[in-house]
Amino acid sequence: MTYIEKTALDTKKIKKEILQLKKEHNAVILAHNYQIDEVQDIADFTGDSLELARKAANLDADLIVFCGVDFMAETAAILSPEKTVLLPAADASCPMAEMITAGELRVLKERFSDAAVVCYVNTSAEVKAESDICCTSSNAVKVVQSLDEDQVIFVPDRNLGSYVARFTDKKVMPWEGFCFVHDRITPEDVINARKLHPDADVLVHPECRSEVVDLADYVYSTSGMIEHVCRSEKKEFIIGTEVGIIHRMKKDCPDKSYYPLSEKAICITMKRTDLYKVHKSLESLTPRVTVPEDVAYRARLAIQRMLDIK
Repeated sequence: MTYIEKTALDTKKIKKEILQLKKEHNAVILAHNYQIDEVQDIADFTGDSLELARKAANLDADLIVFCGVDFMAETAAILSPEKTVLLPAADASCPMAEMITAGELRVLKERFSDAAVVCYVNTSAEVKAESDICCTSSNAVKVVQSLDEDQVIFVPDRNLGSYVARFTDKKVMPWEGFCFVHDRITPEDVINARKLHPDADVLVHPECRSEVVDLADYVYSTSGMIEHVCRSEKKEFIIGTEVGIIHRMKKDCPDKSYYPLSEKAICITMKRTDLYKVHKSLESLTPRVTVPEDVAYRARLAIQRMLDIK
């Protein structure tokens, strides 16, 4: 038996065991669009941060296995305190979420006491607890527009904050955080991709720099990108976000062609989850993600305010 044949056999076996363990524990597997192909394929639901947050809040399950990064599992634990939430890759943290702390946010709130605080879902539970409302990349503009305040402290992503500022008369004050995956995509990447694929639409994520957004045809969250490529009459698309989403696009709309805007658009921490870690997590019911109730209560208010916006 060749190595490839053995690997395929092992993968088939582990998938079967995951399905059995999932049934035994009344578990649901959630996976972000940036996860590796095999993890997306084993998931019950795949989506972006907003889709998965809504799903976590309404699941009929005892156990949630969250294939993503730490803040996502925290959000699920906050919304479903009666459920056990597991994060198979315990070291899957989000560098951008770590760029703002609750203490730093409290200092900002004291300085700008008349401003509302909007935190991107890519933040810790402690930061959410200090915020008025959460947002995701798909609803950030709508969230900011819903506020009565004229000034908005927006944490932690400066690029998403700058994008939101384009669509509102409110004064948006972004924190200087960023997603390293999107922030390093350059205008030159767009120019070069268009030369290689002149008939393709360029879709980019609002976490990209303003100068990249200016060169794109469309700006979407990951779920927005998937909706666009599936409904569009175009056949070719240049995708300006983490490359993992292309697997989902190929599954949902296999008759079209997708090209990464940058081959370097890879989130290392998103790729730390694999089938073996999912299996081990279901077998041992660890690593478990919990949030202290005093923090969870305040963070839940901010998340729920976001979910209440239609």
